[in-house]
Amino acid sequence: MNEQRSKRAAALKYDQAGKMAPRVVAKGKGRIAEQIIQVARENNVPLHEDPNLANVLEAMELESEIPAELYRAVAEVLVFIYRLNGKLRS
Repeated sequence: MNEQRSKRAAALKYDQAGKMAPRVVAKGKGRIAEQIIQVARENNVPLHEDPNLANVLEAMELESEIPAELYRAVAEVLVFIYRLNGKLRS
């Protein structure tokens, strides 16, 4: 499989009540990415597809907070998820 076209996935954890930025709690490519996606689906965790963001997050260390440069991109993902959960109106 071509490494450039390999599926990539990352999972973030964000505590709304906390004062920390979202953290990367899982990441991987290829089969590991597929497992991350499968576990998310099995647990009804919303998925958002953004290959560029996934590439950046996959390169980060596990448990690290996302850098300020990614706040906007991750905020867009959080808005997507909140809308899915009915916690934010369009």
